Amino acid sequence: MTAIKRIAAVATSVAVVAGAALVVAPGASATSYNGCDWPRVCFYQTQPDWTIGMPDAAYQDVTSTYQNLSSNAYGADWVYNSRNDDRAMLRFTYNGSTYYKCIPPNGTIQFSSASTVTGIRIDTTAAC
Repeated sequence: MTAIKRIAAVATSVAVVAGAALVVAPGASATSYNGCDWPRVCFYQTQPDWTIGMPDAAYQDVTSTYQNLSSNAYGADWVYNSRNDDRAMLRFTYNGSTYYKCIPPNGTIQFSSASTVTGIRIDTTAAC
């Protein structure tokens, strides 16, 4: 009978320790990179904004058409896609013509001063 009590005591101790570990374990958290919280596509107007990790605007809604960018995002030099499974399609102008560029999940793009980012569409497809 003593052996059964010891096994029960050990099992209870293990259960208490495991329960305590569950209580103090941090919950799953989404990642962030360069000030861009998941699941956003962040726009940085200038190199210093990018360097210090301070996005000027962010988008997160999946859309079927391009959204025109707000004044805080329009013409950004840097764009980062913090989403893990979705690509971001960007519309931009260069020398008066309109072009489109894909940013894969967790990807970054830098635009030259001759380019102006004007729109975004977030797709649930990961591949570019």
